[in-house]
Amino acid sequence: MLVPGWAERIAEQELAASLPRRWAHSQGVARQAERLAPALGPDAALLAGAAVLHDVGYAPRLATTGFHPLDGARFLRDSHGVDDRLTRLVANHSFALLEAEERGLRPLLELEFPLSEDQVLVDSLVYCDMTTTPDGSPTTSRQRVAEIVGRYGGDSIVGRFIRRAEPLIRAAVARTEERAAAAGVQPR
Repeated sequence: MLVPGWAERIAEQELAASLPRRWAHSQGVARQAERLAPALGPDAALLAGAAVLHDVGYAPRLATTGFHPLDGARFLRDSHGVDDRLTRLVANHSFALLEAEERGLRPLLELEFPLSEDQVLVDSLVYCDMTTTPDGSPTTSRQRVAEIVGRYGGDSIVGRFIRRAEPLIRAAVARTEERAAAAGVQPR
């Protein structure tokens, strides 16, 4: 298992009891990261940690701004002293800057957690998140976006954000699938 034990413990502690479905999703995202590991080399464990922790900011006790990428990254940084690369991945997962913009939080997110410059890791985390259902099963990015719009509503902040992000999500998923195939990895 590539997921660092400490990362899994933190995610489980914060999500399993209060948000079991979110915990199932996080575990599924981590499984997707493990499938990609051979294509990532030394960054595989970093991706696995970000995958299991990406939604930790949904935990009710951590939701101070109501924007889970920012709340989760702050918690990891401030309470656990987590590595800067990992906190930036959590803060910016799945094109969070676009949702932050919808919420009026983009300048704050960019200031505290500048977007990671490692496109392979950013794409890989998008892939893992956007090809995993809320229950932790594999899906396509198209089905995942449709599910999110259906759950939140097309006119909600999340619905507007995810529709804006959809072309970027599909491109990141395609790049990740190409990298995985070139490395001989079948991610799903």
